[in-house]
Amino acid sequence: MFPDDLRYTAEHEWVRGPEGDGDVVRIGITDYAQEQLGDIVYVSLPAVGEQVEEGASVGELESTKSVSDVYAPLSGEVVAVNEALDDHPEMVNAEAFGAGWLFELRLADPAALDGLLDAAAYQAGVES
Repeated sequence: MFPDDLRYTAEHEWVRGPEGDGDVVRIGITDYAQEQLGDIVYVSLPAVGEQVEEGASVGELESTKSVSDVYAPLSGEVVAVNEALDDHPEMVNAEAFGAGWLFELRLADPAALDGLLDAAAYQAGVES
């Protein structure tokens, strides 16, 4: 249900990467989160170049049900945003773990990844 190659937060964000020797990770929301939100109609994301702090609100997802904050799972610099979501916010619903990713972050401290949840711990939290 939750990919084993990702790390997770209790706020339902996922983190993929970094690749190789890099320090850039890709961030999105989990399939569980998008199901809870319902049909996403608008996505607000941080600006490229913005410095974000772990746990801070960095954007919003607006659905037909509510508006939900997007939190930075780790501290760092935003290096890319998924601009396709401007015209197609529903991609978050359709492919939460794929094409519906939100932004990419150059980590201030790559070791901080170790503080995130693995798939089993995240699933246990969702099911409790």
